[in-house]
Amino acid sequence: MKILVINCGSSSLKYQLIDSETEDVIAKGICERIGIEGGTITYQKAGCDKIVKHVEQPDHKVSVQLVIDALTDKENGVIADLSEIGAIGHRMVHGGEKFAGSALITDEMIKVVESCNDLAPLHNPANIIGVNACKALMPDTPMVGVFDTAFHQTMAPEAYLYGVPYEYYTKYGVRKYGFHGTSHSYVSKRTAEILGLDYSKAKIIVCHLGSGASICAVDGGKSVETSMGLTPLMGLIMGTRSGEIDPGAIEYIAKKEGMDLEGVMNVLNKRSGILGMSGVSSDFRDIDDAVADGNAQATVAKAAYIHRIVLYIGAYIAAMNGVDAIAFTAGVGENDPEGRQQIMDNFGYMGVVMDPERNKARRKEAILSADESKVKVLLVPTNEELKIAQETEAIINNL
Repeated sequence: MKILVINCGSSSLKYQLIDSETEDVIAKGICERIGIEGGTITYQKAGCDKIVKHVEQPDHKVSVQLVIDALTDKENGVIADLSEIGAIGHRMVHGGEKFAGSALITDEMIKVVESCNDLAPLHNPANIIGVNACKALMPDTPMVGVFDTAFHQTMAPEAYLYGVPYEYYTKYGVRKYGFHGTSHSYVSKRTAEILGLDYSKAKIIVCHLGSGASICAVDGGKSVETSMGLTPLMGLIMGTRSGEIDPGAIEYIAKKEGMDLEGVMNVLNKRSGILGMSGVSSDFRDIDDAVADGNAQATVAKAAYIHRIVLYIGAYIAAMNGVDAIAFTAGVGENDPEGRQQIMDNFGYMGVVMDPERNKARRKEAILSADESKVKVLLVPTNEELKIAQETEAIINNL
């Protein structure tokens, strides 16, 4: 079966066409800078060079159409028509407590996901756009949603409950859910495999660093802590999200700016983070260019971003009473050697020793730490798409 995997992020759309029997990738690519000037689509057929086209993409609907066009292109495509696709697997971000695992996408399911849009305002609408675009083009092709929150359902109540009246949890499901679960699951397992560790006993911290970013503590193969919360707004400083902030600041900003709650939340989700702090961009490549040019505001923004990551890693080492390995993944984690070095410089007391040459690696599996390092540091490109394809096949086969 050929499974098309659609992974819509806040400003990107990764896609892969996968043969579920061999798990080979037939074609893959990414649409980048969605909603940002300078959009591109990358397409690569197995065994061939990448094809990069510069195409402005004002929204995810345009991006999905570009993906379909690339796969069916007469010259470089890999399928004659859409009937060759047996199923579509979609990355879904938030389903509240309604979905603790993957599920077949139906109209009823979409309504439930839409009811959670306010919990993931950047991603849930993008996920649904992807679903609707595929449904319009391939109405008879079954689709499966794979939720980011599932991996974190192993957290203990003391980790996921907030210090608010308990009735808010029982009535409304107010708690920490965590996200990027598919990525954290894949990367932590792959880290254990690379190092020859027993996954059921290993203590691993995964740093998923991109426009959206989160850190997860995986103890014995289970998520025990993660930085995102009820929504993806919590935790690290991100591309446009503020991350952790004093709740009192929300009221303070609202009064000073004459905004209602919705207005402030829009600022925290879409105008904050690296974009808001730097005044330059939400794209970390633009930030690094600005830092190199001596932009003081961008320099402070990048330093604050690094500082927050260091704080969470330190907290999770304490939460697990130690750590065997720390893995970097996602767009920034896989492509920012200098940032990785700056982060790990803070953990010399744990016996971390980085190897400068190894740390030059980008977008490929690599052990970045020196042989004598007591804690191993790795680069493990995430493969959410393969995990989504596996989950999709399992659901379809049980229909």
